[in-house]
Amino acid sequence: MKPTRIPYGPQKNKDEQVKVSYRHISTHEDASFAIKEYCQPRFTNTFHFHHGYEVILIVKSAGHVYVGNKVMNYHAGEIFMFGPGLVHCFSSDNLPRGAGEVAHAIVLQFTDDFMGKDFFDTLELRKVKELLQQSVYGIKFNNKLPSLSTLFFGFRPNQQMRNLILLLQILEELSLRSKESALLLTDDTRKTHYKESDSKKLASIFNYVFENYHHHVDIRAAASLACMSEAAFCRYFKRNTHKTFSQFVNEIRISHATRLLIGKENNITDICYACGFDNVSYFNRQFKIHQGMTPREYRKVFIESNAGSPFLRPTD
Repeated sequence: MKPTRIPYGPQKNKDEQVKVSYRHISTHEDASFAIKEYCQPRFTNTFHFHHGYEVILIVKSAGHVYVGNKVMNYHAGEIFMFGPGLVHCFSSDNLPRGAGEVAHAIVLQFTDDFMGKDFFDTLELRKVKELLQQSVYGIKFNNKLPSLSTLFFGFRPNQQMRNLILLLQILEELSLRSKESALLLTDDTRKTHYKESDSKKLASIFNYVFENYHHHVDIRAAASLACMSEAAFCRYFKRNTHKTFSQFVNEIRISHATRLLIGKENNITDICYACGFDNVSYFNRQFKIHQGMTPREYRKVFIESNAGSPFLRPTD
């Protein structure tokens, strides 16, 4: 079963709106689960959800991941798991990239009955079942699991039994490490599952913010994408995301700022403007609200925590 090199999400023209869509989990030939590999210059802003489960290894890339109603950074080497119905989207950094660089991910997809209706109810798989139950909130496993990551590269074409064993081994490893290296990404499933009709409407709004957060974001433009008046849009956005539009925009900007702060080449003022803020004092206040510390303190914590270890990062 050869991993398929296909774009991460549909290709789009510059002026096309990105859509949120339900994606049927495809398989190859008679396989009971899917193995996919995505390689392209950057991950596209495609919001979607599945009927089944998805496990993703980020081989190479960095940027923002939107899960349910939360946004955070992601880094190479991290593993994500999403349960049925959980809307998610990976967006690569809009930082300058070197020639020939690609965003690379390996994705495993399966349904809860791909091995039979009661397969995960067996005693031997009780921890895996707990993992599946937790995945409805979204799970991120940190990037200190290189031995686990290597399992993703063990899949081979036309070796269905080997591939099945590898999938079960990955699920077992994730279930055993869930307490020590996993982070639940959302805290309330009522806030993380959208109706498909609402998801499609929100998709163009989210994409607009992702594409423009580093400079001007106009709430009137966002409202027009939803075909609403500004007042109606504000109520609609708050009802569906449980945050105001300005809170969402600031969350994206602060998330981007944390990535810029881990480098030494930019000063705080430059980072403020690079993330779309036009006032340093406001930037500092918003950063402390979201991160619990000032930008300067955040950079200091990162430098101290990474002394001698290139893998540790501040908590997003």
